Amino acid sequence: MADGWMTRIDDALAQRRREQTYRERRAVSGGNDRFLHDGDKPYLNFSSNDYLGLARHPEVIAAWQRGAAQAGVGSGGSGHVTGYSLHHQRLEQWLADWLGYPRALLFTSGFAANQAVVGALTASGDHILADRLSHASLLEAAMQSPAELRRFAHNDPLALQRLMRRDCAGNRLVITEGVFSMDGDPAPLAALAQATRAAGGWLMVDDAHGIGVVGEEGRGCAWALEDRPALLVVTFGKAVGVSGAAVLCAAPVAEYLLQFARHLIYSTAPPPAQIAAIDAALTIVRRGDALRQRLGDNIARFRRGAASLGFTLAPSDTAIQPLVVGDNLRTLRLAERLRERGVWLTAIRPPTVPPGGARLRITLTAAHQAQDIDALLEALSDAQSDSPHNA
Repeated sequence: MADGWMTRIDDALAQRRREQTYRERRAVSGGNDRFLHDGDKPYLNFSSNDYLGLARHPEVIAAWQRGAAQAGVGSGGSGHVTGYSLHHQRLEQWLADWLGYPRALLFTSGFAANQAVVGALTASGDHILADRLSHASLLEAAMQSPAELRRFAHNDPLALQRLMRRDCAGNRLVITEGVFSMDGDPAPLAALAQATRAAGGWLMVDDAHGIGVVGEEGRGCAWALEDRPALLVVTFGKAVGVSGAAVLCAAPVAEYLLQFARHLIYSTAPPPAQIAAIDAALTIVRRGDALRQRLGDNIARFRRGAASLGFTLAPSDTAIQPLVVGDNLRTLRLAERLRERGVWLTAIRPPTVPPGGARLRITLTAAHQAQDIDALLEALSDAQSDSPHNA
């Protein structure tokens, strides 16, 4: 008798290979640095999300080491058992004060935070109205929830308003990102907040790629809004340089999540040493105008150079600089040629983007130097000359 499980698995893997969408992991060192190493070979790293270069900052490393020496390397359990320490409590209060919310709750990751919030809040009869390009953690949580998922055209408040006119027996939760992770474009948060408020809904913003690098003191995309989102999710693994996340919300919402958010209740809490490192990194973020300026200079330098070479870039002024190449195969080949020249980039095609819209996701950081940007542009120019049509 045929093994149905293996047949299903083999067919799915074969299809991925045919479509040139097969994912592979490479064991590298230095993935959060200017240079990474694949074996003995060094590459200029333009795939790291460590936007401000804080993952290797000596103050952050020292804070983690002190925390480990004082509290060990684990938390001992979930926050509802023994894992919630004074370190966690102080950081939650600090975050709430800094970002202008009554409460903050810490999570192990942004993915877990999004899954926990959407799953805990929604019920049958509710509507989730999500930007079509929202992160997988948001869309998967919405699809797994008892609510009805409806998706509006990317960054289109009018499309959201049209969906809001449909009858809804329950509550409405509008979901978007602050800065979208694939194309680096910001959401029109003020218009989305206005449309959401007019329909009596709640707005949830995943600001993984805005916190630390956007707004006053790096407070993120929602900081300047007159009407703050009801739920703000911030992820530390990007500009803050340390893994983890937090949800900012009203006090009753925080108490509700503490009772019903399963990821929060049943997951082992981040260790106090990690929380100490996040605290140190956020202190640098607050005073990090020079780092943000350096990142801005690198972005401007790269965009000027890429334009002069005739490449097509997505309209982003953030650290995420997607280079639009074409189909999957051409994009993969360009990535390979760049690696031959010592430049490490990641080829992507978001599932919501047509096959002809695959791109190289170039990520710039404050750790990059001017000569790194010039080396990237030179490698792109050389790769371009090898083959027509930017590939």
